[in-house]
Amino acid sequence: MRAAIPLTEDERAAVEDGQAALDRLLDRLADIPTPAGPTPRQLDVPTNTTLLPIVNVRQGKARQP
Repeated sequence: MRAAIPLTEDERAAVEDGQAALDRLLDRLADIPTPAGPTPRQLDVPTNTTLLPIVNVRQGKARQP
């Protein structure tokens, strides 16, 4: 992903360091306007919204028992 999309330090940390860094990045971006104009806080997203966990995915053939 880093090769195709230039990332800021905060974005790179979110990709490499996991959920805690992602939470910090999302909190920092909450007051930055979206392309449509309103900020994420103004979009009235429910406060009980939970992010899905980040898991490692391995591609390849599944092992047969």
